[in-house]
Amino acid sequence: MSAGDRAPDGVVRVRADNPSPLTLDGTNTYVVDGWVVDPGPADPGHLDAVVEAAGARGVEGIAVTHAHYDHDEGAPALAERTGAPIVRPAGGEEAGPLRAIATPGHSADHVSLVWRRVCFTGDTVLGEGSVFVGAGEGSMSGYLDSLRRLLAFDLEVICPGHGPFVWDPRAKLEEYIAHRLERERLILEALRAGARTRDEILDRAWADTDLSAHPLLREAARQTLEAHLAKLHEEGRVGDVPDSPGS
Repeated sequence: MSAGDRAPDGVVRVRADNPSPLTLDGTNTYVVDGWVVDPGPADPGHLDAVVEAAGARGVEGIAVTHAHYDHDEGAPALAERTGAPIVRPAGGEEAGPLRAIATPGHSADHVSLVWRRVCFTGDTVLGEGSVFVGAGEGSMSGYLDSLRRLLAFDLEVICPGHGPFVWDPRAKLEEYIAHRLERERLILEALRAGARTRDEILDRAWADTDLSAHPLLREAARQTLEAHLAKLHEEGRVGDVPDSPGS
């Protein structure tokens, strides 16, 4: 761990060995005050490391930020092994020492978990890069509301679901909001410039990104575009956009 990627006092991070373009260098599982936050994939080696990190106190509970397999797949096995309950709190509820804040956007069921001035953000905030917010279970308007909701808290550090610790939470949250609004501006600019299909909008609004660098990237960008278009449509700012010319 680099000096800048230091853990807050009382928090232990255990990183799963499941790197990918969407999980960065792997899912972060945290142990805090006897509780495990997001036990990660059902990888026996990873769960061994989580139990070891809990130390003599053991695992008293398992809290989940959202129901995506890279965050909660290992929960049943860890619960069976330790006897600890699995808690999927809604916003305003508590899970042991953790208080849940509703942060939908990446998924409809997503919460962030606050302990003292530490916030475990799952996939609402990452240590590096931007969060995937797609159509369907995702909501761009909900996501922006969630980021603004977190801004209201006096946080010292963010413990993200992927990537390094974030020691300037306000700057990161403001950066995330600005990034989404800038992407929205580029989408509207592409439409004003004559883009009439989703592929044309992608090529214009994501011109700063090499969408051919990995097979997942263009599809992730396309689903992000869908979430932006849904938000803009709800607001009455755009009409229907066809998939291809003449459709």
